Amino acid sequence: MPSPQDSESRAGQRARVDDLSISLVRGMPLRDEPGMGSLTIPGFLRDVCSRYAEREALVIHHADRVERWSYQDLWDHSVEVARALIASGVGKDSRVGILMTNRPEYLSLLFGTAMAGGVSVSLSTFSTATELEHLVTVSGISTLLFEDRVLNRDFAAMLLELEPGLAAGAPGELASVKFPFLQQLVCLDGVTGVEPGEDSGHRAVSDIAAIESWSAFLARAGHIPVEMVAARAAVVTPADAGGLFFSSGTTSLPKGILHAQRAFAIQWWRWPRVMAVKEPGRAWTGNGFFWSGNISMIVGVALATGGAVILQPLFDAGAALNLIEAERVNFLNGRPHQWARLQAVPGYMAADLSSLRYITRGELIMEHPTVNTDWVLPMSFGTTETMTINTSYDADTPAAQYAGSAGVPLPGNLLKIVDPQTHALVPVGARGEICIKGPTLMMGYIGKTPEEALDDEGYFCTGDGGYVDEQGRLFWEGRLNDIIKTGGANVSPQEVDEVLATYPGVKRSQTVGVPHETLSEMVVSCIVPLEGVTLDERELIAYLKQRLASYKIPREILLFAEHDFALTDNEKAKVGEIRQLAARRLGVGQ
Repeated sequence: MPSPQDSESRAGQRARVDDLSISLVRGMPLRDEPGMGSLTIPGFLRDVCSRYAEREALVIHHADRVERWSYQDLWDHSVEVARALIASGVGKDSRVGILMTNRPEYLSLLFGTAMAGGVSVSLSTFSTATELEHLVTVSGISTLLFEDRVLNRDFAAMLLELEPGLAAGAPGELASVKFPFLQQLVCLDGVTGVEPGEDSGHRAVSDIAAIESWSAFLARAGHIPVEMVAARAAVVTPADAGGLFFSSGTTSLPKGILHAQRAFAIQWWRWPRVMAVKEPGRAWTGNGFFWSGNISMIVGVALATGGAVILQPLFDAGAALNLIEAERVNFLNGRPHQWARLQAVPGYMAADLSSLRYITRGELIMEHPTVNTDWVLPMSFGTTETMTINTSYDADTPAAQYAGSAGVPLPGNLLKIVDPQTHALVPVGARGEICIKGPTLMMGYIGKTPEEALDDEGYFCTGDGGYVDEQGRLFWEGRLNDIIKTGGANVSPQEVDEVLATYPGVKRSQTVGVPHETLSEMVVSCIVPLEGVTLDERELIAYLKQRLASYKIPREILLFAEHDFALTDNEKAKVGEIRQLAARRLGVGQ
């Protein structure tokens, strides 16, 4: 018999199809969703810090020490940042740019900005100079807080190159024609991912007189009473702007996606239920917080459960293995190629990874002899525009209920399937474009009117294809323009790539359709093998034949070097570029 807790969890999984003649599915009302707390960013932090004050909230391993913050520390640091921002002139809806790796300051800035009434702008540390110029300009950032150098990115030098006028001026008093809203630059000490000696002679930071140090920035807080922070945080509403993320920019410069306060809070409260986390989550990530899915999932799983965020500024396989073992991590948010790199670390098999619980079957890390869990990653569908997940079942949902679907609309959400050409609703079971709306849907794209981003009913049309069944379950079939139409059948590249990810020696893959005289398109899988691994095409095809329908089996397998595989800054494949490269390799469609 299910426990009351199980019943409460399942309550978030109800959906309703009102009319089988149209593909329109409603999730249960948001007000009925279990586990919700305050629906603002400051309110979320206040709730979790009041519950778990003395517990450990975050951990980061430095070269010479280990830094640990309690929930009280996180609160205090966030308040201090909020006071410094207020002293710097940040007010209602001011844009505060965060350009840094995963470090404690990132979280204190995220929460502190909201407490001050501002809007955090998450900027990718993979940004080129051209992208950085675009991001700073279109977002209207007034204060930019950044790391000096991240890997081969010298952000101070980039800024100086983009705006030589930054060499003059005083801290907090910028006057730039190129960046007319930018008033303050704050640089965190140190570099990330740079070997000792690599930065010798580096002078870009000292060449910009207007740059303020992190310590000087925090010193501004002394002039602002704590009561002012409390007063501002108290009047922040769920409908207020909370944060700005940018798309991956696969085909153009990244688009700014603005989210309300409630989008953050709802997903943070929701993730532990969807992930079926039954204990305090000790959540590791080595991927950037500028990715909405990462910040949403990691903060939710860790802080909403009274657990801890285990920070790794940049992914390094050896360091990640040590962190997972030393900090008794139980939840991972990584990617298949990262698990492959872990396997290649000397001493991997001797490591104690028995703490890992929330990792799904099929992942390479599950093969480790000390890992023993039956947890399964929930199937879901979401986008940056919906602040991650929009449909899902809980992780402990029986496979028969999933039936290969991406779940049902989460509470408060609506989903419809429309004809891509006419935008008319299609019948249940018919394929079309997935359109979604709900409480976590973006406020809009920066620089675009609502009519440019949403349809007449306020739905976001995703560009993804799929269908819903009579139970309201969504079956996702990939990007409409990525679906491979071969011999009269439709093949989802995602399905093929999910199987390829389980084959030993495959680091990453992207399946595409290339022109074919009789089939219209043929299925081609482009693969990057692990370093030092030689893949046997015949063995790989045999492996796929055991797991996929015959029409889904690639007719060609192409091997690529890592540097030839086009990726976005979120390490997503640039499908169009890879498709073109595959076509050239095969000499078709020329």
